[in-house]
Amino acid sequence: MNAIHIASAAPAFAKGKTELKAEDFDLYCTALSALCWRKFNGKITLCCDGKYAEYYKKIGFAELWDDVRVCVPDDLEGIDPLMFWAGGKLLALRETDAPVVMIDTDFIVWKSLSFGDEIIAAHRENISDGIYPPLSYFKTKSHIIPDFSEEVLPLNTAFLYIPDNDFKEFYTGQAISFMKSAKSCGDFLKYMVFAEQRLVAMCADYTGVPVKTLLDKDMLFRPQGDFTHLWGAKQAMRDNPEWRADFLGKCKSRLIEEFPEYKYIADIIDGLA
Repeated sequence: MNAIHIASAAPAFAKGKTELKAEDFDLYCTALSALCWRKFNGKITLCCDGKYAEYYKKIGFAELWDDVRVCVPDDLEGIDPLMFWAGGKLLALRETDAPVVMIDTDFIVWKSLSFGDEIIAAHRENISDGIYPPLSYFKTKSHIIPDFSEEVLPLNTAFLYIPDNDFKEFYTGQAISFMKSAKSCGDFLKYMVFAEQRLVAMCADYTGVPVKTLLDKDMLFRPQGDFTHLWGAKQAMRDNPEWRADFLGKCKSRLIEEFPEYKYIADIIDGLA
């Protein structure tokens, strides 16, 4: 099964950064995510903007992917990169043929998966006003949200398999139209997760496309053997040097053990520290 990683520099530069510099734990997860997908499930392409293509080539990461495709526009087609920090994902998905898996660089699949006609997401998420408010919360200039059900639970899209182009086009069309039409505000969470994670669940429910998940949302904080998702652990590692060092050591050992021909990737990461 073909998969895509997506990288957009627009959010970082909108925050005032002048160069790209990924953290060591992110680099290890990116490498393992790409290599494990190739080992167990198929080809994977990096969809990115010119800045990320140059960055990954510069540090020696480009060979992790079967292909590097520059298809994410630097300006995100006018989408606010602060409000919609994952907007590049939807733009890249729009330009990719289904069936396809969209997988975050901090999500690792350690086994072979099977695919059918269902959408597959990482897991469901609970609805709460603090993250997923009522539809009346969102203010847009022109986009009208269809008569979607507000009862359907959002889907975490750290992993998202889309089986056909009809659904892909409906979902990305809704999400991109919403992001382009959203009235600018200081909400950098609710608007983004609505566009990416709640809309995909609503679109599936609306069109009758079946959905399954890799993980049970009520089991997320129990040890997992088949999947790794850094998620909130990123900040925890920034705050805890010992935990960070332990995680990096485990990643390095696993990379060298599973992919000895890519030992140079560990050397690159060590050299960037």
